[in-house]
Amino acid sequence: MHRVVALVRPVQSTFELGCAAEVFGMAREGIPRYYEFEVCAERPGPVPTSAGYAMSVSRGLAALATADTVIIPGWTPVDAPLPARVRRALLRAHARGARLVTICSGVFALARTGLLDGRSATTHWARADRLRREFPQIRVEPDVLYVDHGDVATSAGAGAGIDLCLHLVRRDHGAAHAALVARHMVLPAHREGGQAQYAPPAPPEDALDGLLTWAGTRLGTPLSVPDLAAHLGVSPRTLARRFTERLGTSPGAWLLSRRVAEARVLLEETDLPVEAVATRVGLTSAVNLRRRFRDQVGTTPGAYRRAFRVR
Repeated sequence: MHRVVALVRPVQSTFELGCAAEVFGMAREGIPRYYEFEVCAERPGPVPTSAGYAMSVSRGLAALATADTVIIPGWTPVDAPLPARVRRALLRAHARGARLVTICSGVFALARTGLLDGRSATTHWARADRLRREFPQIRVEPDVLYVDHGDVATSAGAGAGIDLCLHLVRRDHGAAHAALVARHMVLPAHREGGQAQYAPPAPPEDALDGLLTWAGTRLGTPLSVPDLAAHLGVSPRTLARRFTERLGTSPGAWLLSRRVAEARVLLEETDLPVEAVATRVGLTSAVNLRRRFRDQVGTTPGAYRRAFRVR
């Protein structure tokens, strides 16, 4: 039996812990049980939760000594230090072959062990920039639902913890068993796309003398990089330099991202056909929109609309 141990701390998110408990700890009639699930804390006893009640945790860090999988279901506040004894226990577990798994903000604890240095990881889209700033040695992938290296794995926002846990079941015991567990949870066994589709479109910030606002009102026209340069009265090369200095991207990449962001708004708020949305945002055809949309958002316009259409 594969032992899964969740390491909790005050104030523990009940949802993030529940993601792991539902997948690994729930006994379901007619489904073979391959996992044992328990919870431990640095200091056994009452552990406050985000739901306003305390849960009683009887096991301490010694539980990690025999775990096959260690899950860190969130770590808030994210700037909370990783106690030395917790760090040692995690490193010992990893050294003897346990896989370490984080859900959402739990990656900040794992990052402080050094085990993610030189590797890719993810977290909630709203914390991705902070993770990148605080741990520049980690390659942060903000658009995916999870990253699995075999010995360590990280998930995006809280709900993506379920995606990661089901992925681990699929890796351990095959797609059919994972699909059976997901079906009993009334969830898809695999979600299409990444978390980019759940992050709100970034509001445009005009750092180029009104150019971005001007361009944003003309997305439905055949606007080009030379057009942007001409509006500012500079050469395309000068424009590219200013974009790089002030926005960290190229004019062409910015223009494409604005068109896709506007397409997301139209898909959410209107019933316009995909072809009409493509025309409105200057991507000329539904085929082009689908290709660009999948590249940036990780899913199709149709799937995005079904998930986020505001009725």
